[in-house]
Amino acid sequence: MTNDRTSGALALRGVTIRLGGAALIDRLDLVIPPGDVATVMGPSGSGKSSLLAFVAGFLDHHVFKAEGAVLVDGVDVTRERPERRRIGLLFQDDLLFPHLSVVGNLLFGVPADIANRAERQALAEAALADAGLAGFGARDPATLSGGQRARVALMRALLSRPRALLLDEPFSKLDAELRGSFRAMVFEQARLRGLPVLMVTHDPDDAEAAGGVVVRLA
Repeated sequence: MTNDRTSGALALRGVTIRLGGAALIDRLDLVIPPGDVATVMGPSGSGKSSLLAFVAGFLDHHVFKAEGAVLVDGVDVTRERPERRRIGLLFQDDLLFPHLSVVGNLLFGVPADIANRAERQALAEAALADAGLAGFGARDPATLSGGQRARVALMRALLSRPRALLLDEPFSKLDAELRGSFRAMVFEQARLRGLPVLMVTHDPDDAEAAGGVVVRLA
């Protein structure tokens, strides 16, 4: 039986998020095993993005009141700073740095403890190859298509060696064909790396493709 100390799992335990007197999320318990994708669905304002912010450590506690715990690989990270949680994020916008080349964006994701320049470069080039973008390293991100930019954003997040991955509707701005192929790539990369994934979406097709637990917020 899966529990919140399952090796590699992302677990939420008794998570409650309030805005004013209203509980957007009330005592949510959820365990996402490595490689699985859990989906959160609900109308705008229901607390979907607030939940991701709480898990990642970015929730504005001056606006929201939150209780509960976030565990990664059995360790409670609720009070840890965002950068110490090692939780990767993908958003609707790719958020590539316009002043950096494609490979420069990828190098930004490589952990600082990998100091050797050649090793860092090799990791970035390997990520480009994995994304089907070998030879694109010197390109300006502005010259890439939407699908290519999305793949670079994914690989940058994965290069940071996350222990879990959060998806805030990262497929929503892609056309139907690109959406399906990029979604499949994200889920496959998560499975290969054994990453638990928590996804927010409005699209039932995303939830169906994920194949995991669906949490519906009112």
